[in-house]
Amino acid sequence: MKTLTLTRHALLACAVTLLVGCGSSAADTTALSTTAAAASVVDAATASTTDADDATTGVADDTTTITTPSTTTTLTADETATLLFVREEEKLARDVYLTLFNKWGTKTFQNIALNSEQQHMDVMGTLVATYNLQDPVVIDTIGAFTDPVLLGLYQDLVMRGSTSLNDGLHVGGFIEEFDINDLQEAIDEANAGSKPADIIAAYTNLMCGSRNHLRSFVGQIEKNGVDYQAQVIPQATVDAIVNSPEEQCGK
Repeated sequence: MKTLTLTRHALLACAVTLLVGCGSSAADTTALSTTAAAASVVDAATASTTDADDATTGVADDTTTITTPSTTTTLTADETATLLFVREEEKLARDVYLTLFNKWGTKTFQNIALNSEQQHMDVMGTLVATYNLQDPVVIDTIGAFTDPVLLGLYQDLVMRGSTSLNDGLHVGGFIEEFDINDLQEAIDEANAGSKPADIIAAYTNLMCGSRNHLRSFVGQIEKNGVDYQAQVIPQATVDAIVNSPEEQCGK
């Protein structure tokens, strides 16, 4: 992405005032960040929890098929940076949701983290290996990140999401809106560059998954009697997504 470095720093500054007017007009926001979380999150995420309000979580099958790239496909420097960033971006979503599940016990966080974000991480990891790139996910520990911007944002998101369950659900909405915006930029960049079909397909399916996750978080928020306000992408886009049916991604 042409503005990746600048927008990362802008988002990190924005994260300090997360969910208080920082995002709804930021149509080109781009970045995520992390640091350390308790190892007990992983154990807690596998525990059995009953939550009637989480019967549906908006996690459709978003399987992504990876195809072998042509031997002539060479990614541009921007495409390479974006691919590596998206790999850790998916880890950020997983780690935040597992941490918030550990805090609140709401299975929406657990289901999206383990049934979707983990798969997204794995898909991006396969692409990193396919293109012989150095994987930024050196340690798969909750809260461990190579990108310092993602490291810092992880802390901000967890802190905000730990204030109340409603704030936690809004953090989920923020992450998914951010991903939708970021992935669209990634798709546009790839289409304008080397046109790697496997990477474009992966980004497309990840964005489909993010739309489903946004539907889930907004549904939970509004079930609690709160009107959801867009945080990153335009309100009209959010409304169009949440008012449309859940998608079967990768089909």
